[in-house]
Amino acid sequence: MKFINRKEELRLLEKEYARNRFSFVVIYGRRRVGKTRLIQEFMRDKQGLYFLADTQTEKLNMMRLQSRAAQWLEDSFLRKAEFQDWYDLLAYIVQVGTRKSEKFVLAIDEFQYLVQVNPAIVTVLQRFIDEVMQNTRCMLILCGSIISLMYKNTLAYSSPLYGRRTAQLKLMPLDYENFCAFYPRLNDIHRIQLYALLSGIPKYIELFENDPDIFAAIRQNFLDQGSFYYQEPRFLLGEEVSENKTYFSILQVIARGEHQLGKIASRIGLENRNITSFLNKLRDMEIVVRQVPVFEKNPEKSKKGLYFIKDHFLRFWFSYIFTYSNELEMGHIDYVLTRIRESFAEFCAPVFEQICLEKINKHSRFPVLKIGKHWERQMEIDVVAIGEEDILFGECKWSNKKVGVRVYSGLKEKVSKLNPACYSGKNVHLALFAKSGFTDEMLKLAKKEGIYLYSFV
Repeated sequence: MKFINRKEELRLLEKEYARNRFSFVVIYGRRRVGKTRLIQEFMRDKQGLYFLADTQTEKLNMMRLQSRAAQWLEDSFLRKAEFQDWYDLLAYIVQVGTRKSEKFVLAIDEFQYLVQVNPAIVTVLQRFIDEVMQNTRCMLILCGSIISLMYKNTLAYSSPLYGRRTAQLKLMPLDYENFCAFYPRLNDIHRIQLYALLSGIPKYIELFENDPDIFAAIRQNFLDQGSFYYQEPRFLLGEEVSENKTYFSILQVIARGEHQLGKIASRIGLENRNITSFLNKLRDMEIVVRQVPVFEKNPEKSKKGLYFIKDHFLRFWFSYIFTYSNELEMGHIDYVLTRIRESFAEFCAPVFEQICLEKINKHSRFPVLKIGKHWERQMEIDVVAIGEEDILFGECKWSNKKVGVRVYSGLKEKVSKLNPACYSGKNVHLALFAKSGFTDEMLKLAKKEGIYLYSFV
């Protein structure tokens, strides 16, 4: 699969590599997001050793690293030597590696597996960095997928490695604009539908068997019990959390449309104070996001916070695969596919809104300082982009009908109901985003009044 984007991530790694001293980079992020591919692309033209840890015993992992290092370094002693601990093995590899190259890269992927087998390896690495690597021009990369373990053991203040890293990189899913590079021949409607299923995760894009009919693709990729996607969330969450039942219940409730803390807690039978830790864990994993109205002055303490599933793939899975698991297990695939057809447009609408926010944030005609949605009482504005001197309000319509003047009038009415202090002294811009384009009347009015129109036809 072709390597898309990651320009900023590669720039950071190249900057660390160019340092005339030791550098230590921690890379972490959810599974399938492309961490391994990023490291491989970075090391393509460099002298270095890449090692992928696994769930075997500590001794077997050491033997695998020793064998790989001996082959790469062409070192006959290393092939036969017996090392008692990680310190001695790593010290020897670095010693020989720095003879072979002035700037030697040592990358350990899936580092969390080594920690799970022996938590003391973090202390060993701390001593190894302080006593050996600190005095070299080597570059050490530790990469891992279990976010909680990686943070606890490499980035947290309590970790022995705290303060030794020179950079850290949290790899995120691809945004819609970069996602589109994988499907250059498709129209925007089909690409948005695919993005709603795959959420910009490179591995999901790579394995997805596309079909011109989006529902045929869903049937083939998601509803077949033998498909990769059918069980993927169970594996994804299983490594991060121990109480699967509670987390799965929370995600299903959110997927079904409950977003307030109290209502989520009530639906699964927990007190508000007891559910907060579960939601915070899901936020740390980049699975759930807490949103507040964009004009809130103290977002963390706001009582208007709502919880949404941030990962589109997981939102789809919990909305349909998990919800209709009994029907799927009984072979009633057509029944489930019908339920998906009935509500898929509604499912895609929030994804479309996020794409519109991304578009304005990247390509606004003025520098955007803050962007998001705003809601109060029974009113909601899909896009609010705030600049130093300008502010933009936008309405998004994922509909098969062309957007007309009525939608524009509705947006103006919503803005008029806001507290004028929200936009006082700023140049106000209005924008409409439409799946299916605009009526002739709306196009004429937009030209006359300077309204921003974005069509995805």
